[in-house]
Amino acid sequence: MNIREIGLIAKDLGIKPKNMKKAELIHSIQRNEGNFDCFSTAYSGECDQQQCAWRRDCLPHSLKKAH
Repeated sequence: MNIREIGLIAKDLGIKPKNMKKAELIHSIQRNEGNFDCFSTAYSGECDQQQCAWRRDCLPHSLKKAH
């Protein structure tokens, strides 16, 4: 998902996405939804949150940060 699409989701939730990086924006959305703000923290490449809406973007992003 690109930053524009994520920004639209954030706006729908009442979050102002101005000047936020992708991970920060997703963390805000996760907290707003009552979830853990764990996007991009699965440095080992493992995550038990199978139903997470961000999973497909999260794991590759996490592994990039780990290296």
